[in-house]
Amino acid sequence: MKAPTFSKGGVHPDDKKSLSREQKIEVLPLPSELLVSLSQHLGAPAKATKAKGDTVIRGEKIGVASGFISADVHSPVSGVIVDIKAVTLANSVSCDAYVIKPDAEQPAWPTEKTDWHMQSGEELLAEIKDYGIVGMGGATFPAQVKLSIPKDKDVNVLVVNGVECEPYLTADYRMMLEHGAEALEGAMIAAKIIRARRVIVGIELNKPDCIAYLKGIVSQNNLPIEIVGLKMKYPQGDEKQLLKATINREIPSGKLPLDVGAVVCNVGTCNAIYQAIVFHRPLVERIVSVTGECIAHPKNILAPIGTKTSDLIAFCGGFRSEPEKLISGGPMMGFAFFSQDTPICKGTSGILALPPQKPIRQTPCLNCGKCVAACPIGLEPARMYRYITAGDYALAMANDLMDCKECGCCSFSCPAHLPLVQAMKTGKKMGRKKK
Repeated sequence: MKAPTFSKGGVHPDDKKSLSREQKIEVLPLPSELLVSLSQHLGAPAKATKAKGDTVIRGEKIGVASGFISADVHSPVSGVIVDIKAVTLANSVSCDAYVIKPDAEQPAWPTEKTDWHMQSGEELLAEIKDYGIVGMGGATFPAQVKLSIPKDKDVNVLVVNGVECEPYLTADYRMMLEHGAEALEGAMIAAKIIRARRVIVGIELNKPDCIAYLKGIVSQNNLPIEIVGLKMKYPQGDEKQLLKATINREIPSGKLPLDVGAVVCNVGTCNAIYQAIVFHRPLVERIVSVTGECIAHPKNILAPIGTKTSDLIAFCGGFRSEPEKLISGGPMMGFAFFSQDTPICKGTSGILALPPQKPIRQTPCLNCGKCVAACPIGLEPARMYRYITAGDYALAMANDLMDCKECGCCSFSCPAHLPLVQAMKTGKKMGRKKK
């Protein structure tokens, strides 16, 4: 039988996962300083509740959500706030951040488990909000918003995203192998909240040990969860493509998974939900793949939120060779940044140090149609590129520009080396301004 996948477009970049896939999760020694930003999520930044000179306790709330789409921020350590200053994150967002100097001794997390089966969905959802859980796949959408189902919607399936289709990244892979039982229990908690009748975990076939391991947990514990192996194709981790691959449902233009009776949740988010509900731990640390050809010893690191990139790279033995580019996230959809003082956030799945690339020569569009064939949404990137470069943003918007997922498949496949995905981002920004 053919492995399930989405039907339109997609590309097959070299996954480069061998650099770090065998590296078990290591705990980062406590840094001397953390930069905990108030913008850890999609939506409005949190409002600061502490001032310079205040002491904080590990897990204490230090920022409160300032809107419906927002999330609370907690202190990853016990220590002193030595400053509050403006920082620029890897995604170019500028916001205030706490500069926290950790104490030498840190309190241990509670180890007593809570039985969540006796709690209602509303109580569980309130706890998820209180502990600042957001999407861990990179989008950082507040989890309490995603799991709040409107009364007029009927959700019958929860799809857990264990795909991790971006090249280089292996954080979710190691988490599933080392904490798979916890992630599956977190998925059951999410399913109870949204009252889903099916739970499906989608994993690409380049992770056969993950698939076998999670199937063993499901069988041993008699869990009502389906583990589905998917064909290796980028961008299968996108929720539209994942739903098509797992349950054969297509999300119409301008709609959400809710509109087809589904919710998609990253496997790392499920693990964070488990930690929050069972052990009352806010989201203050995450697993980060620090990898790339220029890293001396690539690793998967459990690090506190707010850790500087320089501390992560130093823990990996520094650079093997001077990188041309540092990227937060994956190479297809990640953000290039230049300062090693840039801190990690809740959505930082990886830090990549990439070597110099061969210079490329941009040529006029060849009208070859490769970008059209590669687009998983079915758009015409070359045509919209012409509209955008001509300044006709309204016409680009009229040709479904807002449906673009900025996955980079068009740029990856373009023989003329046109900056197609960068143009889409610019067109969206300018189109919204004009509108």
